[in-house]
Amino acid sequence: MVRAKARFVRVAPRKARLVADQVRGMPVEEARTLLAFSTRGAARDLSRLIDSAAANAEANHELVAEDLRIADIRVDEGPTLKRWRARARGRATRIDKKTSHLSVALTPTTD
Repeated sequence: MVRAKARFVRVAPRKARLVADQVRGMPVEEARTLLAFSTRGAARDLSRLIDSAAANAEANHELVAEDLRIADIRVDEGPTLKRWRARARGRATRIDKKTSHLSVALTPTTD
């Protein structure tokens, strides 16, 4: 099992989970194609993470990237950046900028 992590990614976990659910269990090549044509912003971050895990498999474990599938992909909540925005009558409203911790695990396909 080959793993890769991306921490403190500036995308809301709820939005990233929508994309992660689409590619879970897919072969790496199919997932790359789906993410390349996805209109969601989190697709770029997840695509880069899957590419990193595939590169780890080739460099460290002598595996072929085309023969791997996504065994596990998780999106956990990271810390929230708290910002303030001026509003009417001298008030302020808090804006929460959420972050995510992404992790992926690849395994060889069993043919």
